[in-house]
Amino acid sequence: MVAELKEVILKVEQLQDEEQKQIAKMLNDEIKWDTTLLNTQDKLSSLAEEALHEYKAGKTKQEDW
Repeated sequence: MVAELKEVILKVEQLQDEEQKQIAKMLNDEIKWDTTLLNTQDKLSSLAEEALHEYKAGKTKQEDW
């Protein structure tokens, strides 16, 4: 474990249980999000390429939102 993470964990250990649970949830959510992004890169690239082709073909329109 890197020193920075050890230092943060020592600080988190000093917090109330509820705060520790919130931090644990945030970390787990971040790990899940990173995993989701890694597992969907091919699909995201494909969708981006499709959107670019549609844009170049004039099949899109400007929206004001």
